[in-house]
Amino acid sequence: MFFGPKVDLTPAEFSAAREQDGGKVLDCRSAEECEEGIVEGAIQADWMNGEVPNAVAAWDKKEPVYCYCRSGGRSGAAAKFLRDAGFESVFNIGGYSALKGR
Repeated sequence: MFFGPKVDLTPAEFSAAREQDGGKVLDCRSAEECEEGIVEGAIQADWMNGEVPNAVAAWDKKEPVYCYCRSGGRSGAAAKFLRDAGFESVFNIGGYSALKGR
């Protein structure tokens, strides 16, 4: 059985990876959901409204991308989209509530 690279990160793993490697953070929630807060430096692009492709069009595909949403579903779909589009290091970091304070 094939086991590919780890694509889901815990909040602690995300913090360590971002500190070490930098990268982009993609908030896949709606603008309304982001009113409760956003991870510092994140770019908001609503997955459900189809905003992600345009938001990432000019991004370097070799740079790590960390995706999150409210609970991990939309960010998982966005992460798969990005990997399929040729991004080399894409991670789903789950829901915003677990990331608060990171």
